[in-house]
Amino acid sequence: MLTPLPGATRLTGALALLLLAGCAKDAAAPSAPATPVRATSSNASAVPGTMMQGFYWDVPQSTSGQTWWQVLGGQAAELSAAGITAMWIPPAYKGAAGGYDDGYGVYDRYDLGEFNQKGSVATRYGTLAQLQSCVSALHGKGIQVYEDMVMNHFMGADAQESFTYNGTNYNVYTSFTYPARANKYSTYQWHYYNFNGAQQAPNNGWYQWNPWDFQSYNNGDAYDNLMGCEVRYADANQVNETVKWGNWMTTTLGLDGYRIDAGKHMLTSFLNTWFDQVKGSRFAVSEVWFNSVSELNSYASATGGRTSLFDVPLHYTFKAMSDGNGSWDMRGLEFAGFTESNGPLSVSFVDNHDTDNQGGLYSPIVNLKMLAYAYILTREKGYPCVFYKDYYNYGLGAQIKTLNLIRQAHAYGSGYEYTSADDADVYAYSRAGDASHTGLLTLLNDGSSNATKTLTTPFKNATLTDLTGNTAGTVTTDANGTGTFAVNSRSYAVWVPQPTTAVTFNINYSNTVSGQNLYIVGSTGQLGSWNTANAIQLSGAAFPNWTVTLPLTVGIGVQYKYFRKDGSGNILWENDPNNSLTPAGTTQTVTDTWH
Repeated sequence: MLTPLPGATRLTGALALLLLAGCAKDAAAPSAPATPVRATSSNASAVPGTMMQGFYWDVPQSTSGQTWWQVLGGQAAELSAAGITAMWIPPAYKGAAGGYDDGYGVYDRYDLGEFNQKGSVATRYGTLAQLQSCVSALHGKGIQVYEDMVMNHFMGADAQESFTYNGTNYNVYTSFTYPARANKYSTYQWHYYNFNGAQQAPNNGWYQWNPWDFQSYNNGDAYDNLMGCEVRYADANQVNETVKWGNWMTTTLGLDGYRIDAGKHMLTSFLNTWFDQVKGSRFAVSEVWFNSVSELNSYASATGGRTSLFDVPLHYTFKAMSDGNGSWDMRGLEFAGFTESNGPLSVSFVDNHDTDNQGGLYSPIVNLKMLAYAYILTREKGYPCVFYKDYYNYGLGAQIKTLNLIRQAHAYGSGYEYTSADDADVYAYSRAGDASHTGLLTLLNDGSSNATKTLTTPFKNATLTDLTGNTAGTVTTDANGTGTFAVNSRSYAVWVPQPTTAVTFNINYSNTVSGQNLYIVGSTGQLGSWNTANAIQLSGAAFPNWTVTLPLTVGIGVQYKYFRKDGSGNILWENDPNNSLTPAGTTQTVTDTWH
């Protein structure tokens, strides 16, 4: 029988990630500190939230005659019923490829599908009116809306500009004047002096005229050049215009938060100003693609906690598990990722539009994906994000919904790692629950055989059921919370204590003398498991009526008996047969007769 350790400090930085990524079954797994300390999460909410990324690369321009905004709006009710509390929507503005552009090739940030530019009025996702209807539908079902803010660059300039800078002649497409919009919403136009540089045809070479405008993090690398015409945020004009645009977007769409694209390619001084003047108390998460916990923590420090960050290292831990496909050491999930290191600022995810798309960040979780979802959706720390394509296109929606509803109802209280119990195939984790919620126990098994684990849980004298439906039967723990729990091969289980109700037992019995008392004992841990040493004494304050009130699991039938015991331990049992009871969902009073 093994007892959990509370969440602990962990290895940080590149060394920890190398250990996790290379955690083969025959390798030593990272160990928890001898004296663990549980970090307290500061972002707890009344209902654990779950975000969905509501798109993927190259979503269809039309689905059964509907635009993407119409599709998303039409799914608001079912996603709300599945426990989705926020939706990250794609870049809503006109891209260089017009109606074909996914939005990341930003042309006009003020065109949300309203102006005939780049060959279309609508964006890839629909018109402004359809976008606003989508947001209203999501809000109407209690789902917050986070917009994807692409602020690093522009593409598809209206004209070429020729200029000389520091003795070098440039002839590049850097003039953005938006003639079709005709200054509606903003008169700001963009020219070469608003940019650091540009990626240009015919060879997509990088022309840079402000090469010093970058910043480094603790690995010493510069992250300024990405694509298109890159905005020069060292100049206050661009900062002020982008702040103005951010506030316009927020008001126009009624945004509840933001996903910041390409965060590490922009000056944090600009982003901090933007967060302070636009974000306010709203939510923000930044894409800062560092596969290192220490680098993410450095970025979190540089932005002063103004933005959450996607847990990239945890994604690559899941990638190692997926690629191992049964050969990876599951102890690599202990204390994993930025989520464990900085839970209040972490957004955990399994896959996204970049990792699922065959580009530079292609790293899909192909195998054992639901184990990864069971991990992020039951964990104490981190704000989980579900990928739309996993939910709808890859057929995982029903399983994710079940896990997410378990999350909403039961994923509360302190989290515990079972470092002494975990092995190469099976990982265990529990939540202790709180005054209003039961808590849970999660088991993940990447092995080819069914497995059991005997664990000491926070759940004493409780009957637990795997609410995922993957594992049949129930487990009843003893007075210490110890039980033996099963998990199927290449599967997961989330064991949850079944609800209890107060049952009052009354029996009229007068055949006692001083020093003798009545006890009740029965077939479950709550009734002592037929062990007289664990029997429960009744009160004789209203002699000859004896009474006791006990919490019993709803719907689980029990058998029990009464016995009399004196001060010397001598016992007198009532006669057979046993008494029986199946507690209902409300409080009950049972009046028995000694027989």
